[in-house]
Amino acid sequence: MDKSHNIFISHYGKDDKHVQSLKARLKGQGYNIRNFSIDSTKHKDGRIPSKPVIERFLRMRINWSSTFICLVGPKTHTRPWVDHEINEAIKQGKRIIGVYTHGSKETAELPKNLEKVASNLIGWNSIDKIGDIISGKNYPIENSDGKVVTDSFGRPDIRC
Repeated sequence: MDKSHNIFISHYGKDDKHVQSLKARLKGQGYNIRNFSIDSTKHKDGRIPSKPVIERFLRMRINWSSTFICLVGPKTHTRPWVDHEINEAIKQGKRIIGVYTHGSKETAELPKNLEKVASNLIGWNSIDKIGDIISGKNYPIENSDGKVVTDSFGRPDIRC
């Protein structure tokens, strides 16, 4: 099985440590991940581009990705760019996965639209499943504490 994947990890900037932890766990599971999102490992020169430039840049990077992951922490739902990225992933028909960040139990609210479109939604303690999910396997929807949601009607499996 090919373990090379292009992903985009949408997140609140102050949750960057979770992005790095997620990438490290995937690498530890033998996955060769190319992350097209912007995180602390990407060069930032301090300039602030215009909104159309940012939108075009995000559109291209999401397009290059086969899977869109949204890290859900306590403040993720308040970030307009996260909503924009989710909407762009929907437009492009990407597989969308939600992952609650470590320690966000009971404080994380899902971003607008994520609950409607995520093919999988897992807790941080279930992160060992993420490689299988990126590879196409589905698991039941979970709460932030990793418990399966029993009243869920499921999510669509959106793929390119």
